[in-house]
Amino acid sequence: MKKSFFLTAAVAVFALTATKSSAQTDKDVQKTKEPKEVVVLLQTTMGDIKLKLYDETVLHRDNFIKLVEAGYYDGLLFHRVINSFMIQGGDPDSKNAKAGTLLGDGGPDYTIPSEIFPQFMHKKGSLAAAREADTENPTRASSGSQFYIVQGKVYDDASMDKMLTEKGIKLNAQQRELYTTVGGTPWLDNKYTVFGETIEGFEVIDKIASVKTDANDRPEEDVKIIKATVLK
Repeated sequence: MKKSFFLTAAVAVFALTATKSSAQTDKDVQKTKEPKEVVVLLQTTMGDIKLKLYDETVLHRDNFIKLVEAGYYDGLLFHRVINSFMIQGGDPDSKNAKAGTLLGDGGPDYTIPSEIFPQFMHKKGSLAAAREADTENPTRASSGSQFYIVQGKVYDDASMDKMLTEKGIKLNAQQRELYTTVGGTPWLDNKYTVFGETIEGFEVIDKIASVKTDANDRPEEDVKIIKATVLK
């Protein structure tokens, strides 16, 4: 069965281990405790986006770094775009894909265990991992390469109350303030792994999200990741 890594339309749709030597110096130990803020630059045909990766989601962070440094994302498309929702990329089959080709099934031959933390919400600019639906994937493991960046929308109180009733979800005061100021896609919280956030290039997200798309939400004119780079 082919695997499709996407967010369902109904909702809008190596563990890396390191052994430390017992002779490790105090300085080295101190280094490992210092937070590492890793930033990835996506140079796209519509502008640059800078993404900060979260240390708490270590499996997703390290996998993303590994793929970026291997050049995996270079030349891939944002193959699925939905305005006021998200932009999705990371399917290796999208590289040099012919116009009209249905995309979204590609990726490496592994998934990543979910790292879903309640503090990481789907605010505008959040970087999250695409995955198969719960019916095929009850553990909510993530695609090995496909990701999406949230655009969403800013809710006023009336539209927020309507959405909460329709989706049958509840938000605390902090969440409500976030989605009525910054905006995002609150119904995805605690369902997909959020492993980073945009720190520059919000206008590029909006630009990509507004392009004309076909019936499968693929941009009619390709939006390409020219190069992805880990910024040291």
